[in-house]
Amino acid sequence: MKKLTALLLALVMALSLTACSFVMLPEEQDPPADPKQEQQLAREDTYTTKEDVALYIHLYGRLPDNFITKKEAQQLGWTGGSLEPYAPGCCIGGSRFGNYEGLLPEADGRTWTECDINTLGADSRGAERIVFSNDGLIYYTGDHYKTFELLYGGE
Repeated sequence: MKKLTALLLALVMALSLTACSFVMLPEEQDPPADPKQEQQLAREDTYTTKEDVALYIHLYGRLPDNFITKKEAQQLGWTGGSLEPYAPGCCIGGSRFGNYEGLLPEADGRTWTECDINTLGADSRGAERIVFSNDGLIYYTGDHYKTFELLYGGE
């Protein structure tokens, strides 16, 4: 009887150890070809950062709904500085950008639009802007139009 118990115990232990050696690993997935293309933003949410606003414009071809023009802000009583007391949660954007210095690429029929970046709750509009064209170019300037960084599009 002792031999049978010892044999059964050895068999159970061997099976237990064998079963533990098979660990299922998740299948490795390829990374997305372009992480920017894989991201999605909801149309109705509020966006204020360089990355989110640029991606939103890239995906939907327009500014998020939390942007209002200078004219709309002025109609609410805004005369400059913080927009928060007049339009909580909103930022200035949608005005035409003239590109008078010629720092951005020109093309027939191309127009430029600008918007403020990172201004929610700020005392002033600051220097950060996104400038985007009607044909898919999206640039960022952190120094109030002195230099530009291409975020989307290309020539």
